[in-house]
Amino acid sequence: MKLYTRFRNELEKRKLWEVFIYLFFGGLTTVVNFIAFFIARDLLHLSLVPSNTISWLAAVLFAFVTNKIWVFHSRTETAGELAVEFGKFIFYRLLSYAIDMGMMLLLVNIVHLNDFWAKMITQIFVVVANYLFSKLFIFKGRTETNVNGVKDEKR
Repeated sequence: MKLYTRFRNELEKRKLWEVFIYLFFGGLTTVVNFIAFFIARDLLHLSLVPSNTISWLAAVLFAFVTNKIWVFHSRTETAGELAVEFGKFIFYRLLSYAIDMGMMLLLVNIVHLNDFWAKMITQIFVVVANYLFSKLFIFKGRTETNVNGVKDEKR
């Protein structure tokens, strides 16, 4: 636990903890996306668009929970606040879905890249876009407790 605390404190000093934890959970979200995509594509034999849509839905639900709880420490006090936050999340994820789908169609159908490499390249752009959307527009005005138990007002 000491190693974790030192690691986190060092990243917090450099204001990189949020980026690190986002990338960690973003990596897990990408794994969810890949698994769902290839299950739909290879096991269920669905075409590109339905497979990509299913993988997007699975990843969005996973990402909302992890981003809300562990990355941005967002607290909503009412069901209405939660609904607004989730609505914003879905709206901006739809924008990133358009990026994802457009790039997948371009890379697979026009560039003739295989599914795996197209998905890898696409996910880099999607992760960056999603971080910016989440930080700037979705999970705003939160209070975070750092490793030392001190409340840190964010934005």
